[in-house]
Amino acid sequence: MYKLILVFFFLTLLSSCSDQDDVYVNKPLDFEVPSNFPDLAYNITLNPPTEKGFELGKKLFYDGRLSSDGLISCGFCHIQENAFTHHGHTFSHGVGDNIGTRNTPSIQNLGYQTAFMYDGATTHLDLQPIIPLSSAIEMNGNLTRIVAMMKADKTYQRLFQQAFTDGAINTENMLKALSQFMLMVTSSDSKFDKYRRNETGGTLTSEELVGYALFNTKCASCHATDLMTDNSYRNNGLAVNPQINDVGRFRVTQVATDYYKFKVPSLRNVEKTAPYMHDGRFGTLESVLNHYASGVVSFATLDPILNQNGNLGIPLSDTEKTQLIAFLKTVTDNQYLTDKRFSEY
Repeated sequence: MYKLILVFFFLTLLSSCSDQDDVYVNKPLDFEVPSNFPDLAYNITLNPPTEKGFELGKKLFYDGRLSSDGLISCGFCHIQENAFTHHGHTFSHGVGDNIGTRNTPSIQNLGYQTAFMYDGATTHLDLQPIIPLSSAIEMNGNLTRIVAMMKADKTYQRLFQQAFTDGAINTENMLKALSQFMLMVTSSDSKFDKYRRNETGGTLTSEELVGYALFNTKCASCHATDLMTDNSYRNNGLAVNPQINDVGRFRVTQVATDYYKFKVPSLRNVEKTAPYMHDGRFGTLESVLNHYASGVVSFATLDPILNQNGNLGIPLSDTEKTQLIAFLKTVTDNQYLTDKRFSEY
């Protein structure tokens, strides 16, 4: 009898140790604000990125089952090598090969933004994914169905359990996980960043330096800070596409002064994000600069910067355009574009 009790004791002990080994301790991820960046806008203390939260968010980002046809994931339109844009596509594509009305924006440094989408339809990163998820022409997803799918998936069961204290598979935790993934998708290691931080590899050529000076005098009023956006909404004088008549920020605010105003995009990795503008009308950086030099259309809501004493646009010579483009290429961040942490495979 004594031997049987002893054997039972050791078997119980081994089982207990095995159970403890199976318990995963979720590790916090190191998130540092680069010294040349402004403060975070996202309250990271309420949703600090963790190893499993990030892993869960990444799985969600690349899972086509979040859409009604099981094919269109977030990553379908947000392709890493193109700074998470849909390279070469004027408008985003969705379920059933539906075509949207706006160009796919980049995903980078979202934790520093105060509003999202071209019209600022939401002001919180955690809520942003609901817009494409529920859009009939994008993912056409149903949150109830998505939660049911995740609850039936063993991998999702494990990841939610590991990522969150309550382990709940619900919309709130799903959105928090997506935010953790997107928060970590940071671009801060370009040649320009190294120049700003006085690091090795940050030496700009004379042409790039002239371009940077031009940028500061002719572009930085809107494309401010090293994030290259001031997060404002502006009408930059694009002729209205009559087939779409996208009214921009007005759609959200219903304030007349917001007609045809769109959120100022970051220019980081702009070399990789063609086509340009909210409707993807320009295929090259040269075309963009040509617009500002000679293509700006007058509007009642045109940004005053683009109408100085009746002179529309921004004066730019061909040489200055070349110098500006040389500088803009220094904000290409190859580390971010190829970082395996953010890749689907």
